[in-house]
Amino acid sequence: MTTAFAMSEDPRWLALIARDATQDCAFVYAVKTTGVYCRCTCPSRRPKPENVRFFATSPEAQAAGFRPCKRCQPDQGGQRALQAHRIAEACREIETAEAEPTLEALAQRAGLSPFHFHRVFKAATGLTPKAYARAHRSGRMRAALKTSGSVTEAIYEAGFNAPSRFYADTANALGMSPRTFRKGGVAEVIRFAVGQSRLGALLVARSEKGVCAVFLGDDPEALVRDLQDAFPEAELIGGDAAFENTMACVAGLIEAPQTALDLPLDIRGTLFQQKVWAALQALPAGTRVSYSELAERVGLPAAVRAVASACAANKIAVAIPCHRVVRTDGSLSGYRWGVERKAALLEAEGEIQTA
Repeated sequence: MTTAFAMSEDPRWLALIARDATQDCAFVYAVKTTGVYCRCTCPSRRPKPENVRFFATSPEAQAAGFRPCKRCQPDQGGQRALQAHRIAEACREIETAEAEPTLEALAQRAGLSPFHFHRVFKAATGLTPKAYARAHRSGRMRAALKTSGSVTEAIYEAGFNAPSRFYADTANALGMSPRTFRKGGVAEVIRFAVGQSRLGALLVARSEKGVCAVFLGDDPEALVRDLQDAFPEAELIGGDAAFENTMACVAGLIEAPQTALDLPLDIRGTLFQQKVWAALQALPAGTRVSYSELAERVGLPAAVRAVASACAANKIAVAIPCHRVVRTDGSLSGYRWGVERKAALLEAEGEIQTA
C-alpha cells in the first residue's frame, strides 16, 4: 500500500498536484475509488494520495481495469502531443519566415486541412494563424522602431515587404503613427474626463483608436495621476462636450455590466496579455472563473501567476472584465480597483442572471 509520505516523494505526484503541463504526456494516474484515469493536468478534483496509481501509458491503465476520464481524455494523449508538436512547428515557421506563410501552406506542412488546422491552431494558441503572425510582427516592429536609425529601416527589420502594409499594421497595433511611437508617444493626443459612478470616481480616456483607459477609485485626482503615469509622453486633454457620449457609454456599462460597450477599444499589451484579455472578453456576464481555469482557456495551464499579472495590468476596467476572475474556492481575490468594487460588479451581474 502506498503511504502518503512515499507519495509525497514521488515526482509524478508533485507533477499531479502542480498540474505540470511539461509532464502531461509522461504518465497517467488512476483513482481507485472512481475507476478513472487522467492526465496530470486534468482540472478534476485532486484525489487522495492513497487512492492513486500511476501508469506509464494509457493502454497500461486500461489493461488494469481503469477507464479514461471524459474531461481530460487521456486516451487521446498521443494525438494531442502530435498536434501540439505540429502547432509549435507552425509557430516557429511564422516567427522565422520573411513573409507571412499562407494558411494553406501551414496546414499542408502540418498534414491537416486548412479548416482543421485553423481550428486546432486557435485552440492551442488562443489566436488564429493570421492574428498570431500579426502579433509576432507587432513585437518585432516595436523593437525595430526603438533601435533602428529610421522608420524606413524598421520596415524591413520587422519583416514587412512593403511600406503600405507596414503603416496599415502599425497604426492599428500601436494606436499611433510609427514616427510618434518611435519618439516615445510624444504628441499622441488622449482625451479624458473624470466623473462619478455608482462605484465612485470614474476616469475614461480615449485615443484616436478607441477607449484606452477606464479607471475606478475614490480620489479623482489620483486617477488623473495614474493616467499620466500610464501615458507619460502623451498630450492629455480634458474631454469636451463631444466626449460626453463616451463617458455616458462607459458609465452605463458600470451600471449594467452585462451589456457590451458599444465603443472601440485601444488595447495595448504584450501578446500574452492580449490573449488573457481576449479570453476575459469572451466570458459571459455572470460567469466566474479561477485564475487556473483562465490559464487553461489561453492554453497555458501552468502560467497561473502570469495570468494573474495580466489581469492586474488591465487598464480598461469592466469592458475587459477581470472582475470575473476569482480564487479556486470561489472567494474574491485582489482587484486593481478594490475588492469592494469587484463584489459590487459581480453582484450586479448575479442579479441579472437570476432575474
